[in-house]
Amino acid sequence: MKDPSILIVEDDSLIALHLQELLQNAGYDVPDPVASGEEAIEYVRTSPLPDLILMDITLDGKLNGIETARQIEKISDIPVIFLSAHSDRELLASEGNSAPTGFIAKPFLGVDILQKVEKMLHR
Repeated sequence: MKDPSILIVEDDSLIALHLQELLQNAGYDVPDPVASGEEAIEYVRTSPLPDLILMDITLDGKLNGIETARQIEKISDIPVIFLSAHSDRELLASEGNSAPTGFIAKPFLGVDILQKVEKMLHR
């Protein structure tokens, strides 16, 4: 059985690398993180589909995380966990999203990430 795959979409390279290491150490398959919505959409179109996406709401490029999740939802129903500041949670709620989502506020603890990932993968 293959390890679940998790795509990280995060424009802060230090956070992205920290998340990648945390998840790989927990046994997940984690490809190189991407920094923009456009890169995330391209990844989903051209690569094996991840089982889960961890996505910052504020990203490099023209699309924010919410808009990116909407575009990805048109391709596949991959669950998304949003990572961002508390104020972005209000934006997420106001924008709405039909795909299964979670939210983790920054700064976060590794245990918070791992618990939310497990919960979302077992839905």
